[in-house]
Amino acid sequence: MELDRAVDAYLRHVTVERGLSEHTVAAYRRDLSGYVEWLVARGVEESDAVTPALVAAFAAERASASPMPAASSLARLQSSVRGLHRFLAREGLEPSDPSARLRPPKQPSRLPKALTVDQVERLLATPDDSVIGLRDRALLELLYATGARVSEAVGLDVDDLAHGDVLRLRGKGSKERIVPVGSYARAAMDAYLTRARPELSRRGRASPRLFLGARGAPLSRQSAWLVIQRAAERAQLSARVSPHTLRHSFATHLLQGGADVRVVQELLGHASVATTQIYTHVSVEALRDVYATSHPRAR
Repeated sequence: MELDRAVDAYLRHVTVERGLSEHTVAAYRRDLSGYVEWLVARGVEESDAVTPALVAAFAAERASASPMPAASSLARLQSSVRGLHRFLAREGLEPSDPSARLRPPKQPSRLPKALTVDQVERLLATPDDSVIGLRDRALLELLYATGARVSEAVGLDVDDLAHGDVLRLRGKGSKERIVPVGSYARAAMDAYLTRARPELSRRGRASPRLFLGARGAPLSRQSAWLVIQRAAERAQLSARVSPHTLRHSFATHLLQGGADVRVVQELLGHASVATTQIYTHVSVEALRDVYATSHPRAR
């Protein structure tokens, strides 16, 4: 099969069969476009002509590029290549998988950055009682109360709130999960729905989306990011704050409060508890800091 057709078939597969998000599929498309260009430049135009040596040479060349790519970017690139060849071999379009021996690069262990409880409270206190301020407070409270990804939050419909004190979130791969919503977030959402959203809705076309922009259109991921940045600046937080910072803070504060890691896994929508366990390391670091500053013989 021609390489371009093979890539198109694989991307259809991950979109339809695996339900990957459009952002993930777009990243795979960029990675595989560069891979195909590299192969074609070496005279390879059919998928069954790709050899393990070619795959290894491509990975080595990309790993030694200048400037050196981040380990996460390189890992995603190799994942795209492995996924393509596994799919083609499984469908009988290649005699074997030439990427089978490709090993992903070892990524450095980076602990997520979480805010303190005091910093979160300062952040949540920044919006005013204007129409936009009520929306911003509802968004911020919801992100911290549920640990939702920003894409999950802006993808919510008003009907997703119709479950009392719980919320239905649609995560990666369109997987749904139910998470509780605390009283502060519920109060902020009620204020937004009764005092702000009707006004925003009148400014644009009718939309079922929960969060709306200033002109009535559904709030975008980029606009939600700006909401958090503005709040962080007003709260005078020196640390870089992103939508994921609130998700990290949600998980860290739950574990520090005694929550079981399996419960936090369910709330975050992680497929594996191993992904969640990075937050236990954050909690251990916090314990070490308290011990070092409090115990008379710690130093």
